[in-house]
Amino acid sequence: MTRRLLLLLLVFATGCGLLAKPNPNTAPTDPDLDWKIEPFSLTERSGKTVTDKDLQGSVWVASFIFTRCTGPCPAVTSSVGRLQKEFKDEAGVKFVTFTVDPQRDDLSTLKEYANSRGADPDRWLFLTGDETTIHKLLRETFKQAVGRKVGEDVKPGDEFSHSTRLMVVDSNGVIRGIYAGMPDERIPDSQADFDANLTRLKARVKSLLK
Repeated sequence: MTRRLLLLLLVFATGCGLLAKPNPNTAPTDPDLDWKIEPFSLTERSGKTVTDKDLQGSVWVASFIFTRCTGPCPAVTSSVGRLQKEFKDEAGVKFVTFTVDPQRDDLSTLKEYANSRGADPDRWLFLTGDETTIHKLLRETFKQAVGRKVGEDVKPGDEFSHSTRLMVVDSNGVIRGIYAGMPDERIPDSQADFDANLTRLKARVKSLLK
């Protein structure tokens, strides 16, 4: 094979991307969602009614937990607490936690839970209401899984399966991003990936504040 032919093959391979390598410094691109928040009316731990319209004008991060949860909920709540601290000087950012177990999570229970996590009552809301209504909201509006577990083997604190995701909602009430709410314990050294995930979440929130 001649030198000239080798050069031609090299140019062809380069042009087709056959020799291209991924750039390790390229950050993953998050999808820009466009899911409109459907109307809702729920009760905050303070006893005040909160609707979707009350949240318009603020960029907010939604999360889903139940207070007696012995599984992932404490980790998700800790993640939101971390974000609350990092956005403490951003008045336009709020956090909204929906309980998936409203039958047990009454106002006093939610208030105690929120206080123990240092939740700012003006910035971090805890919402409860009718179970069917909340579960429908999670499934149809946030497009997240939720359900009550059944069977004799269900243990206290493990009565519900639900999403651990954090959802970023813009000031017009449109869901724009979805992020992990906790490290994946199944993956070694997942904390670094989770920290990067939260960095992207914060960047998305800041971009929506502009």
